[in-house]
Amino acid sequence: MMRSMTGFGRGEAAAGDRSWLVECSSVNRKQLEVVISLPREVPSAEVEPLLRQQVQKGVSRGRVQVQVKLVDTSAGKEAAVQLNEAVAAAYWQQARALGQKLGLNGELSLADLVRLPGVVQQGAAEETEAFDGGPLQAAFEEALANLIKMREIEGAHLREELESRLTAIERLLGEITVQAPLVVAHHRNALRQRLTDVGLDLPLEDERLVKEIALYADRCDISEELARAASHLKQFRAGLVSGEAVGRSLDFLSQEFFREFNTMGAKANDAALAHLVVAAKTELEKIREQIQNIE
Repeated sequence: MMRSMTGFGRGEAAAGDRSWLVECSSVNRKQLEVVISLPREVPSAEVEPLLRQQVQKGVSRGRVQVQVKLVDTSAGKEAAVQLNEAVAAAYWQQARALGQKLGLNGELSLADLVRLPGVVQQGAAEETEAFDGGPLQAAFEEALANLIKMREIEGAHLREELESRLTAIERLLGEITVQAPLVVAHHRNALRQRLTDVGLDLPLEDERLVKEIALYADRCDISEELARAASHLKQFRAGLVSGEAVGRSLDFLSQEFFREFNTMGAKANDAALAHLVVAAKTELEKIREQIQNIE
């Protein structure tokens, strides 16, 4: 199933009086880039590699950001905020001693003290609990699954858009195929008219006239380009229904498409044909813009 590279997923799991909240978001990148942000309560050296591996198994391209939060869900929990009296006293004593030494007046106020590092401590006392990764893992798996689901939904929309563009290109290729043989006939008629205008009314079987028309037909022949474009179209449609990550291959095919249409435009010395080529390239440009968001 085709996936977009942009998406968002959220997961949550309760753990006693706390709750793990995980958010996974992703945006476009040529390669896979995983950024994980963990709270201080989590042993990052142990947990981060495990989360990264799971992201790599589920996602192949894009910048994926994993934000993990630990939320205290208890109401009115005692000692949710604590004051370290020893640290505050040490600050006050040293500040007072420094003031006497330098001959400065004034003392630290209570408001000054509580703003100093280490005086106010958040969280319930000095509890040391063994880290339980189960709830975090459950929240993460939910968030990652929701991210992938959203990428698939966005991918389905992209596929519909690309299919409509491919249908337009297929129609234009058909018109180009019909118009291409007319270019030689138009050139032959124009050449004869110019010769007639200057008094050289040569018959169609004249060797010089036949040779000139043959050379012109060879220069403006786009049958090979049309065949390759039809092949690219077939491969492109196969990619749209592939279960693999096809963003890179579709980007390559779109570049090859452009190459064929550029060659057609260069060879075709015909206004009607040139107009069709420009229209096809316009559709291709819209396709390339959409492909940049495909995994």
